[in-house]
Amino acid sequence: MSVYNHRPMVPTPVNRFVEMLDSIRNEFDQLTQEAYICKSQRDDFELKMNSQIQEMSSFQQNLLELERTQQGLKKHYEEEIARLRQQLEQAQSRANHPMATPKTPMSSSPSNVGHPSSHQPPPPNIGPGSNYFGGIMNAHGNQGPPGLVAPPQMGEPSPSHHPGYSPAPPPPGYMNGSPASNQGHPSSAPVQYGSSYPPQKGAGTPVNQSAPLLPSDMKRKSGPPPPPSAYPPQNIQQPQAITPGGGGGRSNLPMKSPGTNSSGALADMDPEVVPANMKIEGQDWFALFNPKANRYLTVDLVHTLDHSSVVCCVKFSQDGRYMATGCNRSTFIYDVATAQRICVLQDENTSSEGDLYIRSVCFSPDGKYLATGAEDKQIRIWDIAQRRIRFKLTGHEQDIYSLDFSRDGRIVVSGSGDCTARIWDMADGSLLHTLVIKDKEQRDPGVTSVAISPDSRLVAAGSLDKMVRVWDAYDGKLLDQLEGHKDSVYSVAFMPDGNTLVSGSLDKTLKLWQLGGDRDRARNHCKMTFVGHKDFVLSVACTPDGNWVVSGSKDRGVQFWDPRTGQTQFMLQGHKNSVISVAISPSGRPLFATGSGDNRARIWSYDPIS
Repeated sequence: MSVYNHRPMVPTPVNRFVEMLDSIRNEFDQLTQEAYICKSQRDDFELKMNSQIQEMSSFQQNLLELERTQQGLKKHYEEEIARLRQQLEQAQSRANHPMATPKTPMSSSPSNVGHPSSHQPPPPNIGPGSNYFGGIMNAHGNQGPPGLVAPPQMGEPSPSHHPGYSPAPPPPGYMNGSPASNQGHPSSAPVQYGSSYPPQKGAGTPVNQSAPLLPSDMKRKSGPPPPPSAYPPQNIQQPQAITPGGGGGRSNLPMKSPGTNSSGALADMDPEVVPANMKIEGQDWFALFNPKANRYLTVDLVHTLDHSSVVCCVKFSQDGRYMATGCNRSTFIYDVATAQRICVLQDENTSSEGDLYIRSVCFSPDGKYLATGAEDKQIRIWDIAQRRIRFKLTGHEQDIYSLDFSRDGRIVVSGSGDCTARIWDMADGSLLHTLVIKDKEQRDPGVTSVAISPDSRLVAAGSLDKMVRVWDAYDGKLLDQLEGHKDSVYSVAFMPDGNTLVSGSLDKTLKLWQLGGDRDRARNHCKMTFVGHKDFVLSVACTPDGNWVVSGSKDRGVQFWDPRTGQTQFMLQGHKNSVISVAISPSGRPLFATGSGDNRARIWSYDPIS
């Protein structure tokens, strides 16, 4: 064999190139795998970082909200401490000088209003020329001048055990009417209701017949305002009364004569011990249902409308789409569905000095106009779309306390502290009739509230002399005087049937009156007395179906009453001051509104239980 057959194999350049490529491929695959692992680790890290950043942001936001809440609570407690310190100083001052301002139930809580002192000063004179609305304007916390908020009585239980209550004191002033030992007597001749109103131009669609407005505290025409010394009468003897806690049926119950409002009323019940199925609680309100009556309704808060001053009056438009509120110098109109403020009405021609509270508001039946009554003795008819005054109705000599449109839109009626109610023609603003209280023995007949019957034939008026009067809207003739209340009547409203009238009084009761009934019965035609409020009844209204009567009171509560039985359906506590005005939506969803001295108006629903 040749020696060349035993030489070793020498790698060719091709083989070396292949080996190098394999080595490079292996390194590339390894680096690719490492890069993938690094990318996965980076993605995981970024995901965790984003999650931690979000958690930190959420924590920071929660911390800011807690700080804001803490600041709000701190401010609230500081205000409450300052108010309580001021009350303590006033109480100590009055204790050192007992003759300066005698203690009366006007400054007591709802829990002790029913037990007045046996030594009470007489109420202040509330004659013509007085301004009896001013006191409530400074009764909403610390915003008024010092000394206007009366201190609580010693031993007054604190309502702070329930979140729905606020320690804000009740207002110092819805002054009583002056005593009237002799009241006017209705005519002995039969009263004929039903004279037809003459046809006039300017007729429109129907309007809500109730006029829930009140006047408030009176100041003397000259000199400093009187101390809050008015008081509810003692030992009220009602010839016909139904306590809200009695009976379970829906027919009229036997009537009894309570001495005071001590009938197991819902206002006396502790909400903490009421069964869960008999109460509803919101964030700052609650409602208690009568355990002795069948439950037909549920209630809920729909909107809260904050204002910069006391809300003197609330009223819905006829179609239920809008609600008006009257405040200091301004009238506001809201969209009921959205709570959006859509209109502000202000008369720029009035003096900018002092206060000018809008005491009453009322929509025309077609919703085009709004009537407002104020402290300057003028009635303004506003064109809502144009935001301008269509005309002013002048002639009253004192403040305007109440207004109501007729359902046919032809007339508007006003009530004033000058002891008159007036009927005005809406076509041209002319005065048709002046309804004068002529009783010489009545010392204090200022008109606090007016209402027109659904058929536009009758005008009812409540007055400070404890009377409810009814006139013929056609000829202005006085038809009847309804006697029975033991103190000033602050609100009247017709039931939908037009033959029944509801009134609310400073005697803490409501009364249901039958008009044009059998004159051989009792002289006062009182069908029923509703007893259960712990303080003055300031406003009343009726639901469009006639199934419920609603009342607002100085005890800060609203009550729904069954007019067939006199029982309370529920008691609502949702304001921190007196409920000055209540109104019912005439159409659409069952809604009612409340206006209060706590600078709030609220819209509520009262839906039937399905």
